[in-house]
Amino acid sequence: MIDSRESEAGDLVRRRRECLKCGHRFSTVERIDRKPITVIKKDGRKELFERDKVASGIYKAVQKSSVEGETEKIEGLIDAVEQEVYDLGEEQVPSRKIGDIVMGHLKKLDKVAYIRFASVYREFRDLDDFREEIKKLLKKKS
Repeated sequence: MIDSRESEAGDLVRRRRECLKCGHRFSTVERIDRKPITVIKKDGRKELFERDKVASGIYKAVQKSSVEGETEKIEGLIDAVEQEVYDLGEEQVPSRKIGDIVMGHLKKLDKVAYIRFASVYREFRDLDDFREEIKKLLKKKS
């Protein structure tokens, strides 16, 4: 092991390693094993909280935005969302609450990514829905 760093939240450790045989360097990430959280979907189904599902939605939202390719920022946002979900201290969390948490973080990071995520999450049906959400963003800005 060459280097070891804890995240600010203290929930993961990144380690820089080197193979003793070939000298190849690589990184590993160790996460704290937490008590599982059940997500209650809109239709009442229940499933386990999965960081990868949140990450997938966020990565789709940031495509072709100002932060696309800024993996460190995006992963930081995903870490913050995950931490906030666990900080709720609840065994069951409605998917609506997780979506609101994601939207709050995306709004600060990139407005276009926020609108993209909101359009799927809130199931925008037409241009009027987009227009209303953009008006809300512009009102809060001024």
